[in-house]
Amino acid sequence: MRPQPSGAGRCQAICRVARQLQPHLGGPAFAEASAGGCAPVLRSLGGGGFLASCIWPGSAPAKIRSYFCTDPKAMKEPSHHAEPRPPVSQVLFVNELRLNARQWIVVSCLVVSAFVLAPRIWTRLERFETGPDYRIPYPLSKDYWLYERRLEGVADPSKVVLLGDSVVWGEYVLPDGSLSHFLNREAGERERFINGGVNGLFPLAMEGLIRSYGGALRKRKVMVQCNVLWMSSPKADLQVRKEEKFNHSRLTPQFLPVIPCYAADAQERLGVLIERNCAFFSWVSHLQSAYLDDRSILSWTLLESDENPPRYPNSYKNPLSQITWKVPVESTPDSQRGPSSPRHKAWDAAGRNLVRFDWVDLETSLQWSAFQRLVSLLELRDNDVLVVFGPFNEHMMDSESRARFERVRADIVSALQRRQIPVVAAPVLPSELYADASHPLTAGYERLAKTVYEDPVFVEWLGR
Repeated sequence: MRPQPSGAGRCQAICRVARQLQPHLGGPAFAEASAGGCAPVLRSLGGGGFLASCIWPGSAPAKIRSYFCTDPKAMKEPSHHAEPRPPVSQVLFVNELRLNARQWIVVSCLVVSAFVLAPRIWTRLERFETGPDYRIPYPLSKDYWLYERRLEGVADPSKVVLLGDSVVWGEYVLPDGSLSHFLNREAGERERFINGGVNGLFPLAMEGLIRSYGGALRKRKVMVQCNVLWMSSPKADLQVRKEEKFNHSRLTPQFLPVIPCYAADAQERLGVLIERNCAFFSWVSHLQSAYLDDRSILSWTLLESDENPPRYPNSYKNPLSQITWKVPVESTPDSQRGPSSPRHKAWDAAGRNLVRFDWVDLETSLQWSAFQRLVSLLELRDNDVLVVFGPFNEHMMDSESRARFERVRADIVSALQRRQIPVVAAPVLPSELYADASHPLTAGYERLAKTVYEDPVFVEWLGR
């Protein structure tokens, strides 16, 4: 077997043959084996390119090396070492777009304008019809942007706004069966008293609602209903250490005072603070509550049906098509409320069972502290405040709970009177006029309104 030449020798042999055959190269060209045993074969590729192969016929099996170049003199054996490439400039983005300082200012102004103007423009485009006996519809109880808009619409300072939870709102009654309706009837006017209650509210949440969304309540008369149900146990007062899910958690204090059973993480708490202080995000929540069943666009699109297997009825629907440009109103008739509702019945209709209430101390009560802060906030905004205590259903208490309740009532009334805040302690209603521990039925609200309207403290407060 002939010795095979080195890489440099093979390249020289091929180059010699290439120079000899180049003037006559048309098709494949062959040459006899050189002294080194290499038989070069050249083939023209057009455009001045050549494919040169070097064959060693004496080897078994035959070895073939191929070379390509545009100039036979430049042919060389391929190297296993990659040649250094020129440095590539760093690209920060795909389809990179860089803004100068002036362009960034323009973009910032556009974004800020959208954040500020979008909610304001929306109030001019969206119809919001209130009228007599209007109350925030139950499905929109967490639409705080709408609640703020409702208070801003009460421009007449002679109108009295009633603040409270579902007792003021009217959990078991229709809008024309609520406390504000019957107070208007006693006054002989249609809209002197405004229903500012929200279903599911409690003092800790009510404080947050008025602090963040009740700025329109200034220099007017405000009635606040004090429902001691929220102080009837450590759980109701939110003092328990175990995590609890409760309504309107986004209105409660996020950091201070600490609520032991509220276990939201820091990201959620910071998001709540941003939403409270940025009308744009509150407006987005309004769109979700009013038009997307209180869901984000993503969760609304992926909503499952109750069928088995489940279907996704909104998968191909356009979320923007759900916007009707009109705030939803309360459904009428309401199968869950009113005299014709199966829920509208006395608390002891199925039998009387007395309940024991584990009343908390007012000194440590989170709800009572929040109620006092709420009253102070309203007074700080130059409002004339009157508190209505009760009416609480004393008929369903056992004797020990009733005795403790009487002390709680006396302490609350005394604390408010020391601050020179007018208080109307509503007397207990007949048992058949209560739906549960704190909610009257329609006839109960009618009787309560008459009692409050004739109370000397109320008469003096309303006339000053």
